[in-house]
Amino acid sequence: MTRPDPKSVAVMASVAGVPIDDATATRIANSVGPIFDNFAPIAGTLPLDLEPATFVVVQQANEQVES
Repeated sequence: MTRPDPKSVAVMASVAGVPIDDATATRIANSVGPIFDNFAPIAGTLPLDLEPATFVVVQQANEQVES
């Protein structure tokens, strides 16, 4: 988990369908950067890998209910 730079913020925004200018990308990178710095010591130790695995199960259950 690395601190995002303005270029990576602009790319992520573009992929999400929300293109932003360089000044906005810089502002976003500067505002979320400290969050990444604070979580760096515990990165990879939180059990966040469980959520994506259960997301598919919940999504499939919702599709069966709606059908």
